[in-house]
Amino acid sequence: MKTKTKRKLRIIYAGSPDFAVPALEALIASAHEVVAVYTQPDRPAGRGRKIKFGPIKQVALDAKLPIEQVESFKHDEALETLRAYQADLMIVAAYSLLLPQTVLDTPNLGCLNIHGSLLPRWRGAAPIHRAIQAGDKETGVTIMQMALGLDTGDMLYKIRCPITDSDTGQTIHDQLAKEGATALLNTLDLLVDDKLEAEIQDDTLSCYAHKLANKDGEIDWTKPANEIDAMIRAYNPWPAAFTTKNGKNIKFFMSSVIESSREGKCGEVIAESKQGIEIMTGDGSVLITRLQMPNAKKLAVKDFINGRSLQETVFPT
Repeated sequence: MKTKTKRKLRIIYAGSPDFAVPALEALIASAHEVVAVYTQPDRPAGRGRKIKFGPIKQVALDAKLPIEQVESFKHDEALETLRAYQADLMIVAAYSLLLPQTVLDTPNLGCLNIHGSLLPRWRGAAPIHRAIQAGDKETGVTIMQMALGLDTGDMLYKIRCPITDSDTGQTIHDQLAKEGATALLNTLDLLVDDKLEAEIQDDTLSCYAHKLANKDGEIDWTKPANEIDAMIRAYNPWPAAFTTKNGKNIKFFMSSVIESSREGKCGEVIAESKQGIEIMTGDGSVLITRLQMPNAKKLAVKDFINGRSLQETVFPT
């Protein structure tokens, strides 16, 4: 008896940052055909402002795939190029470019998005950060049929991921990037077997995860310790939670909430040891275990306190 051959899909992949890499690599290794990769145009980066290829472009180059780097899809030429690939499907992962309806309608089966949250909980640009900052106990990846609204399309597949008290924006990012690859391949298997079941989102359950900026990381020490701790971990590694001393920023990257019998002002360093730097908040205290002083590298507190101290410092509220 012959085994039925699964349908091979022609796929365009659109993504830009590291989050999008595992799914592209999984697609390249799959039985499906990646006919083109779309990614953001090359831009200057670093102190030398040298042009550096993004991570998705590098993967595509290594795989010798056609690469498209359009500024937008408003021009006929960009749409004609897209149509010429005759794709069955377009996969989008953190592409950072809004797709008009003409693009969504171009592939035979439309466009799918790999979204880093359990929709409809967090829609928008920073779902990983917001889930941790809000104290959510779990997050995940949702494969979604793309529509014109902001992350409003029908949900096709989900993988759940717990958030622990030691997780950061980086650890959850890395986990969801891997889970996104798994979720995508599972979705494609269901698609070719005609077994996908779409679920409409409940808009009343959604929150907007707005795009982050550097200034969003400033700590308000009058807030409760659990909120400050969640913010520090959520914003690790970027934009990084920070406070100021003598007009310069001190960044914090790891912390925990602790019980303390000491008293002090909000923002006051009330104790320090190799275990961490304890800072009073509006309710309880946080223990900082990794930080970065101005014009210095990140350090664990056990290394920082060798010859240095923040004891009795009161950070502004």
